[in-house]
Amino acid sequence: MTASPRIRVLVVDDSASVRQALTEILGSDPEIEVIGTAVDPWAAAERLRREVPDVITLDIEMPRMDGLSFLGRLMKQHPIPVVICSSLTQAGSQTAIAALELGAVEVIAKPTSGTPREWKESAIHICDAVRAAARVKLAKRSVPEPSRSPGGDAVLRPRGSDAMVETTDKVIAIGASTGGTEALLAVLRALPIDAPGIVVVQHMPEKFTSQFARRLDAQCAIRVKEAESGDSVLRGHALIAPGNHHLLLKRSGARYYVQVNDGPLVNRHRPSVDVLFRSTARYAGANAVGVILTGMGDDGALGMLEMKQAGAFTVAQDEASCVVFGMPAKAIEHGGVDTVVPLSRIANEITSHSSARGRISP
Repeated sequence: MTASPRIRVLVVDDSASVRQALTEILGSDPEIEVIGTAVDPWAAAERLRREVPDVITLDIEMPRMDGLSFLGRLMKQHPIPVVICSSLTQAGSQTAIAALELGAVEVIAKPTSGTPREWKESAIHICDAVRAAARVKLAKRSVPEPSRSPGGDAVLRPRGSDAMVETTDKVIAIGASTGGTEALLAVLRALPIDAPGIVVVQHMPEKFTSQFARRLDAQCAIRVKEAESGDSVLRGHALIAPGNHHLLLKRSGARYYVQVNDGPLVNRHRPSVDVLFRSTARYAGANAVGVILTGMGDDGALGMLEMKQAGAFTVAQDEASCVVFGMPAKAIEHGGVDTVVPLSRIANEITSHSSARGRISP
């Protein structure tokens, strides 16, 4: 049986130490091959004349030409999947979010000389991001304009009977990964100001999610913020899981709120969609609507099944509108999805089912 060709990667960064670290990390993955490095966009352009990679990892702040300018030109002239590799700074996060708007596939944190656990997790995230980028359908990155942006519970068994079957409002739980930043914008921006309370896990690095939440808040009718432990889940508000922390739904009486904690990676991620979905299955049950959007891998598939078994209504984004049809496909395969619709119809599914009473678990 012939082995699949390896994913060819060009690393673009002005730091020699970062170029070396990325080359070592990516080279350790049998599915990935680093075909070269470049100190800046000018050197990258020269390299591209000789050989076109499958994926480019790109720094933002570089001499002679910044990464955003290079990215903009690349996407217009010769689109190639790009993974932004940026420092964890406030300014860097703002620029990285702008890069996603220009067509970058993913944002990852630059590797650091942290603890062995941090280094191992960084390597996992980087290699996963490159593999996901290699599968991206660039021609479908444009987002349709809407009409108007494990802790302990991570391993809980589903207990839909613990949830209040009848309360005033629904809870909307959304999970996304590769391509999800623009997909989430499309969904949230299309929701009315009185939409049910929303909890979201988007796979992003630490310190990037606060800027991402502010971007969504500025473009949506609903309010959007990075979640903090104890935040209430309120109508017309969305809470985004902080990078590098799990987000869990909790309940006290009729009040839903969130808990933010750390813990090991779940399905190679922190935050993990499965952690959010499983806690939602336990504490919201039939009062929830679950949504799984574009993304690589299977995070959220089993959690969505638990939500459905607990009585929630569940929705998956269809293949044609996904950047990467991984997470939705796995959720469908596991039998946890009630309906599959294009991205442009997901907000309507949320609103049409948010006032309906969920089904009772058998």
